[in-house]
Order: sequence, then structure tokens, then C-alpha cells
Amino acid sequence: MLFSIDNILTSEELNFFIDCLTQGTFVDGKTTAGWHAKRVKNNQQLDQKTPEAQALREQIQSILKKNALFQSAVLPKIVHSVLASRYEDGMSYGTHTDNALMGDQEFWRVDVSFTLFLSDPETYTGGELVIENSDEERSYKLKAGSMIVYPSTTLHRVEPVTQGVRLAIVGWVQSLVRDPANREILFDLDTTRRSIFAKDGKTIEFDLVSKTYTNLLRRWAE
Repeated sequence: MLFSIDNILTSEELNFFIDCLTQGTFVDGKTTAGWHAKRVKNNQQLDQKTPEAQALREQIQSILKKNALFQSAVLPKIVHSVLASRYEDGMSYGTHTDNALMGDQEFWRVDVSFTLFLSDPETYTGGELVIENSDEERSYKLKAGSMIVYPSTTLHRVEPVTQGVRLAIVGWVQSLVRDPANREILFDLDTTRRSIFAKDGKTIEFDLVSKTYTNLLRRWAE
């Protein structure tokens, strides 16, 4: 399931992230790329060892924990990896798929990816995130403070930036539910029961849908 979350950041949170990236130290993005992705990755990333990077990770995790849509659709077990990236003139990230596992001493499965756009789209040219499906490609260039969430299994790329600077945060999640089709079923059920509750309160229909949701989650969760 692929979806966007508009204005997931407040103006204060957006300014916080911009300040972190302005004050932080950047390194070659190839340092965190897999052996095959190194050939097509040309960007800069905030040094993961800096205080700014740690503050950024903690803030992202807090924001996603409070977002009802993200929690319902992704069912995150852990947001285990977060990187801040910068693309200047001529930089891009060619077609690749995200690693199945990420980590150092402990490894986490990579089920869901997200890109949080930090730069106003009018301030840079190019830099679209392109996600490939079986029969088409779709490009995304969201306004600052908005996020696109997509399956980690997809082929995707970042088009070359031809003018300006593209700042973004990318992250990866292990879900409680491995199968994306099952996650979508659970999301539909959760959306339905919340709609019933908002309209009619705790009805028999609400209880039955909640029962089904809970028992399927119990069956599928890892």
C-alpha cells in the first residue's frame, strides 16, 4: 500500500529539521549503500554519529508514533533506520530496491519505506521520487513537511537535481505484519470500525468488526 501524509510536520517541527541539517555534518551517501546501490547513489547524508542525527531520529520516531494514519496503515514494530539526505546540482539516486535487512549487531526486516520532504518544491528543479509498479511509474515531489510511504519491495529512484537543493529524510520500518496484503486488510477494517464508532458509537457492528480486526491481527502479527 502506497499513501501520502500531508503536513505531517508542524511549522516548528519543519524548522527543527531544517536547523539540524543546516548545523550538521554531511558525508558521502555511498557509505550507507549496499554494494550494488553504491554504483547509482550520488548524494550526501547527515553523519549518523552526530548529535543532530540522533536528535532527528528521536523526533521522527515521536512524530510517527503519534500519527494515527501511519500507525494504522503500517502497524510498525520498530522504525529502525532514519537518514537525512541532501541532493545538490547533478546529484541523484538511480534505480534500486531497499535492502531486505538493515542493522549492525541486530538486524531488522525492511517492510515499509518513507520519504519526508523538507524542501519547498519550488526551490529546486528535478529531484522527484519515482516509484515503479508492474505497469507504470509514478513520480512524487511533495510540499515541505509531507511524507510518502511505500513498500520497500519496489524499485524506485530519485531523479537528478538540476537546480537548488533537495533536503529529505528517509526511513525504514519493520511492521508487526509481514504480508502487505494482510496489512491492507487490517487497515480497511480499522478504518471501517473507526467510522462506525464516530457515527454511531459502540454498536454491535462495531464490536463485530473490532473482533475480526483483533483476531486477524493476533493471527498475523510477528
